[in-house]
Amino acid sequence: MANRKKEDTSKKINSQYIGERNDQYDQKKEKKVVRRIVLGIITVLIILVLVLGFTGYRFYTTSLEPVNKANTEEIQIEIPSGSSSTDIAKILEKNNIIKSASVFNIYTRINHESNFRAGYYLFSPSMDIDQIIHQLQTGGSDVAFGSSNPVTIREGVGIDQIAEAIEKSTVYSADDFLELIQSKAFLNQMLDKYPDLLESAMDAKNTKYVLEGYLYPATYDYYEDMDLETLVESMLAKTNSILKDDYAKIKEQGRTVQEILTIASLVEREAIHDEDRTRVAGVFYNRLEAEMPLQSDISVLYALNLHKEKVTLEDLKVDSPYNLYAHTGYGPGPFNSPSKASILAALNPQESKDLYFLADLKTGKVYFAETYQEHLENKAAYLD
Repeated sequence: MANRKKEDTSKKINSQYIGERNDQYDQKKEKKVVRRIVLGIITVLIILVLVLGFTGYRFYTTSLEPVNKANTEEIQIEIPSGSSSTDIAKILEKNNIIKSASVFNIYTRINHESNFRAGYYLFSPSMDIDQIIHQLQTGGSDVAFGSSNPVTIREGVGIDQIAEAIEKSTVYSADDFLELIQSKAFLNQMLDKYPDLLESAMDAKNTKYVLEGYLYPATYDYYEDMDLETLVESMLAKTNSILKDDYAKIKEQGRTVQEILTIASLVEREAIHDEDRTRVAGVFYNRLEAEMPLQSDISVLYALNLHKEKVTLEDLKVDSPYNLYAHTGYGPGPFNSPSKASILAALNPQESKDLYFLADLKTGKVYFAETYQEHLENKAAYLD
């Protein structure tokens, strides 16, 4: 009996031992499988990293190469003032001068390349990235290549002064310009292209120049082979770009583009500071609503074709539809080329009860008044 118990106990011990050995074997086997799986994943990841690294390196290095070594054709590109390195990279990529804006930015940061300058450049797809960087650091031209002197139209000047500027900076005479802008064929051609802009101008009566006020004041590139029509149209296109989002608003206000630009041209010469422009515009609209003459000296000087600081009582008698002392309403049309600030003021006048204002030419300060008596008091206090 005792021997049987010993045998049973021995069997149990052996069975337990065998079970433990089997468990250990299974665990070792599982660990081997896990190790193989982990090693396999690591191997795949390493391969992926190597492939991606190689691909990325390949993309980076090839992106530094010229876009097309065989294409030496030069493309004129403008880098605007204030452009960041990122802006410049996008401009170059858009014009197919570099392959990747991102790589350009990485390369310039790694190599601490900076001090890029604004201007006009001639780049070709055959240039490598170092050549492009060198040019950007050397600097471009202040004016477009192939152009003569740029044509600058100052804010607040009229057609006659624009004619002088064109004669000074181009091969065309002032008479060439004046003949063109009074050509019915040219005006009708521009009307077809910019109907929203020019319709009310073409309908206006007794205008000295149909396009007065419509040739936006700015600096324009003039190329040696540029025809005069193209130059003048660029001025009209600029004005159209400023007004294009407001044509519906002008109609809602019950006004025309001709009327808006007329008020803007008066504001341009009457208000020096931007903060006064909307209020001056408001005064003009208040006077129109009250059926009062606008009484702007600018209108009299335009009628007289004179430039001086003070208008005399004799000047006020000039017989002209442009004399807004003698006539109510807007008159025939604009008196000069207004700036964007003045155009926006005419579109968005400040509401007030003011009917009068006067400007101190020495300080640029504008004094507003609701009544004529208050206006006289301002005149005595600040001008006399």
